Amino acid sequence: MLGSAIGIMSLAGSLLGLSCALTGPRPYRAAAPLPPPPRIDLHVHTAGIGAGGSGCLISRELETSWKFGLYLKAFEATRETLERNGDAWLVDKIAAHVEASTSVDQAVVLALDGAVDDQGRLDPAATEVHVPNEFLAREVARHPNLLFGASVHPRRHDALERLDACAAQGAVLVKWITSVMHIDPADERLIPFYERLKHHRLPLLTHTGQERSFTHAEDDLCDPERLRLPLRLGVTVIAAHIASTGDTDGERHTDRLARLMAEFPNLHSEISSLTQANKLGYLGEALTRREFEGRLCYGSDFPLINTALVSPWLFAHRLTPAQIRRIDGLTNAWDRDVALKQALGVPPAVFARTAQLLAPRLPAAAASKTRPAPGQAPRTSWRKAASSTMATPSSRALSSLDPALSPASR
Repeated sequence: MLGSAIGIMSLAGSLLGLSCALTGPRPYRAAAPLPPPPRIDLHVHTAGIGAGGSGCLISRELETSWKFGLYLKAFEATRETLERNGDAWLVDKIAAHVEASTSVDQAVVLALDGAVDDQGRLDPAATEVHVPNEFLAREVARHPNLLFGASVHPRRHDALERLDACAAQGAVLVKWITSVMHIDPADERLIPFYERLKHHRLPLLTHTGQERSFTHAEDDLCDPERLRLPLRLGVTVIAAHIASTGDTDGERHTDRLARLMAEFPNLHSEISSLTQANKLGYLGEALTRREFEGRLCYGSDFPLINTALVSPWLFAHRLTPAQIRRIDGLTNAWDRDVALKQALGVPPAVFARTAQLLAPRLPAAAASKTRPAPGQAPRTSWRKAASSTMATPSSRALSSLDPALSPASR
């Protein structure tokens, strides 16, 4: 069913491209070269089945759904390879692909806490996916081109202690998917957690808009209006996906997010998933609406960029045939994602802004890395690290970068 829908959308895009042949391609904005490094992907997922003692968990309901096979294929994995190599193998693969990319220097790999019970303890029965902080921090530390995105449920009985531990392990942000973790961001009981986020200068990356990557979700919890509490307290909030495809009381979540942008300078968003077949038009909205100007940063939503949901053929009316063939022929998922977004007009400042937002945490991330012992080959080389985290400009220098910086191709 999904494959048929994607095929129909791709065909529609191609036909639309033919109808626009006389007028030529119409990118959302003029394409521009990439900015200098570091270029950081804010939004990368991993997962696991508990192999190798990772502690990862996937619910039986999700594992038996059609989505599980799609995700495994996107990761270029099978259940057998995970059972044989352990869940850490996926993290190694992500690092290797980022290392091979000419467009991205580092990626923030995201943990995902589960739902909790009334005692503030992990509730496996109510959890669809769990990627523990302890597992991910340990694996990410071995790769200089990966950054640790922590995830702490704020109603855990030891949430503040867990947050402190993640900060000490070099976390660069905290990730929530409120609709599947069952978190209400507007709950005033979370104020101590928000204050601790501010103390550690940890941004909160939280899903907004409709959520369909899991088997069920409470989409009302992803209403951007529920973010007023952390925003009012001064937390740096990154609302994922410009709140695409969701609505509350007949109003689009994207419109509700745009309204908040005018009120809170500490509110940002990102462009991950906006080239997917089910979100056509949202990237153009992000790039052309005045409210999002200067507030967007780059994210991929890997592994979904490695599926048929994302294809340059869907944008045949905005790209030339030569552009489509070139982008479609790129074998590296990150190079393909960046090239598509760049061709559609994502400006250099968006690709540079992730490093600006994470600047206060990048020194701690660099300090957390485990350097290989003498004579021992690292899992990924330190070549890119020399131009990214390990040689990151100071926080003050990054924060002073002109949003309209003059780009230079790599």
